[in-house]
Amino acid sequence: MLANFLKGSAAAAALSLIAALPASAVDLQFYFPVAVGGGAAKTIEGLTETYMKDHPDVKIDPIYAGSYQDTITKVITAARGGNAPQIAVALSTDMFTLLDDDLILPFDDYAKGEEGKKWIEGFYPAFMENSQFDGKTYGIPFQRSTPVLYWNKDAFKEAGLDPETPPATWDEMVEMGKKLTKTDASGNTTQWGVRIPSSGFPYWLFQGLVIEAGGKLTNGEGTETYFDSPEVIEAAQYLVDLSTKDKVMEPGILDWGATPKDFFERRSAMVWTTTGNLTNMHDNAPFPFGVAMLPEKAQRGAPTGGGNFYLFKGSSDEQLEAAVKFIEWITAPEQSAIWTKATGYVAPRPATWDTETMKDYAKGFPQVLVARDQLQYAKAELSTHENQRVTQFLNDALAAAITGQKPVEEALKEAQAKADQVLAAYR
Repeated sequence: MLANFLKGSAAAAALSLIAALPASAVDLQFYFPVAVGGGAAKTIEGLTETYMKDHPDVKIDPIYAGSYQDTITKVITAARGGNAPQIAVALSTDMFTLLDDDLILPFDDYAKGEEGKKWIEGFYPAFMENSQFDGKTYGIPFQRSTPVLYWNKDAFKEAGLDPETPPATWDEMVEMGKKLTKTDASGNTTQWGVRIPSSGFPYWLFQGLVIEAGGKLTNGEGTETYFDSPEVIEAAQYLVDLSTKDKVMEPGILDWGATPKDFFERRSAMVWTTTGNLTNMHDNAPFPFGVAMLPEKAQRGAPTGGGNFYLFKGSSDEQLEAAVKFIEWITAPEQSAIWTKATGYVAPRPATWDTETMKDYAKGFPQVLVARDQLQYAKAELSTHENQRVTQFLNDALAAAITGQKPVEEALKEAQAKADQVLAAYR
């Protein structure tokens, strides 16, 4: 009897001990690109560690996958091989590609009820244009941006320009650019008026010019492009003329990655680049600088850009539910404010700007508000089915026009014909 009692007591104690042990953690893989300056990787690591500390039942492995291009290639390769990550940040423009390959799931299936609906509806509408399709949400804005114009206030002052007044129109950018362009005694240009990068993803900054001219590059459904429309041709001619006719921009293909350094070293007095470089500029510019919305022609405008969270097929419901909870947490106002302050990316939810963190940051660094305010004029970034192929047609056309290999209109008509061939199957 005593033996049975002891046996029963031991069993009960063992069961009690097992019940007290923590459940096995849910493992999540998180692919993340590091594409611009600033403390992106360290900030992601810190936020992820904070989440795991507060949620010991979840283990997240952040994998830094290189550039956006590297990341989407690695994610698709892993997914096709049956080893997809649960979460990845990839370009918002990759949505159609991921849908065509049947690799991603809608967030609506996991962010349920009123709270889930409220969360999804809490992002800026401009960012959701590249995040939703056919009534469902496939991307959650996170590492989002718009291009902005940075200007060197000292250079403006030296050129006899008002250092507090950037160009508001295309014509003003040319006029100011001429005053800002400097040459030495030998006739070599030591400082250019403006720099609009044309390597990496030249279509993105170019799209800003297209929107300002009153045009668009695609129909938003990913099935049509308008590369040879009058507005697109006008925008491309203006871009080419900055170097060839107006002589305010260095000729040839201008490197995307070298743009901040070019600005810091005073080789260009104005530059167009992502607001994702804002923290880098803040920390490293050796002179006072301003940030402005892109100048207008027919209207103001800029493309949105950057990365979304995606949710991948091939994982358990437990993993997917845990993944969505993590994404809900990291995009919440307080965490989003930490991310924006560390990187310069635009906080993708209005609620983030109401936090004390962001209010204090904006008070000391008001330039951070420019990209947010520009969202009212922003349009969705170029995105189509077979997006990388179609976008490359436009990039190649721009390169041919910029380097003088082909006239602007001829290059764009060829790009449009190629895009039509690819997209005909999706209409």
